[in-house]
Amino acid sequence: MKYDVVIVGAGPAGIFSALELAERTDLKILILDKGPDIDKRK
Repeated sequence: MKYDVVIVGAGPAGIFSALELAERTDLKILILDKGPDIDKRK
């Protein structure tokens, strides 16, 4: 698979950046993070 943007880190800045890019562009975005799944975070 090919991506246009790779964001390393799914903290607030990474998630916000991905959200903004997804809403404003047609770029394929990949978020990489070593922590637990986003839906399992507190």
